[in-house]
Amino acid sequence: MTPTQRSLSLTLPFPPSVNTYWRRNGGRYFVARAGKLFRCAVSEEIGDNSPTPTLVGRLRVGIDLFPPDRRRRDIDNFGGKAILDSLYYAGVYEDDEQIDELVIRRREISKPGYCTVLVE
Repeated sequence: MTPTQRSLSLTLPFPPSVNTYWRRNGGRYFVARAGKLFRCAVSEEIGDNSPTPTLVGRLRVGIDLFPPDRRRRDIDNFGGKAILDSLYYAGVYEDDEQIDELVIRRREISKPGYCTVLVE
């Protein structure tokens, strides 16, 4: 992103389910391996080698999910928290509290599965 840029468009791997993004050990929650791999993919797509200015102000996020197969999936398990947390972790915005509008759409099947994200 450039310093004057007000939006970011990404194509990412299909996200892990929230059920596999986090794990629990007793009363302690932590990001599981699947979550860490997805976080890395998001950071790589944004570009770890260049500084990423943080988007400020109120934000709108659009997510299009292209599942890898016909399995039944709850859209909120795949299109929400894992993606938003990974964008935060990559420095796209300061806090996901900045998001006023979140639209998640399921699209056609596309192997191996991916998602597109627009933050503006």
